[in-house]
Amino acid sequence: MTTPQGPAAGESRSRPAVFLDRDGTLIEHVSYLSDPSLVRLLPGAAAALARLRRAGFVAVLATNQSAVGRGMITEGRLHEIHAELERQLDREGTALDAIYYCPDAPPGEDQAMTTTSRRKPGAGMLLEAAAALNLDLGGSWMVGDLISDVLAGLNAGCRTILLAPDATGERPDRAPYLTAPDLAAAADLILELHADIR
Repeated sequence: MTTPQGPAAGESRSRPAVFLDRDGTLIEHVSYLSDPSLVRLLPGAAAALARLRRAGFVAVLATNQSAVGRGMITEGRLHEIHAELERQLDREGTALDAIYYCPDAPPGEDQAMTTTSRRKPGAGMLLEAAAALNLDLGGSWMVGDLISDVLAGLNAGCRTILLAPDATGERPDRAPYLTAPDLAAAADLILELHADIR
């Protein structure tokens, strides 16, 4: 369920990560995406990813893929979709350091509910990545376009950004997360705040 690259040889210090949702964050949202030919990077997403990686963040995709659990696609097909995503990122001069996915279907219509710790809003995928890649969760971010993404990040101890088209980059009233209109703007926030604490 993962394609982690692992820490560099001799590396012992934990590193910050940016955990990314897939659909509506990194690529265009297609309901129950099943065809690799429909994978389209969102404008500015690859450049934002490259900037974050240059700044020292590990880039980890963490995506719920209930189409597998629903029998709509096979895991093999999902791997083909992710291979196409990685090809497109490579053409743009960047990459993901790991891909984690949860194939389980939700127990009902409420996407914020889960019966497994791996499916977002559970933090399982993020915790697995942190253990495998030696990540500093307290210095990491979760970025996604659904409240389940935000909750997964918060449950893992990360800072979080909710993507919404009309977002202004500010924190909603009393909300424990920031907002941004897209991944490029989210990267601006992350890098600005990261520079402030270095």
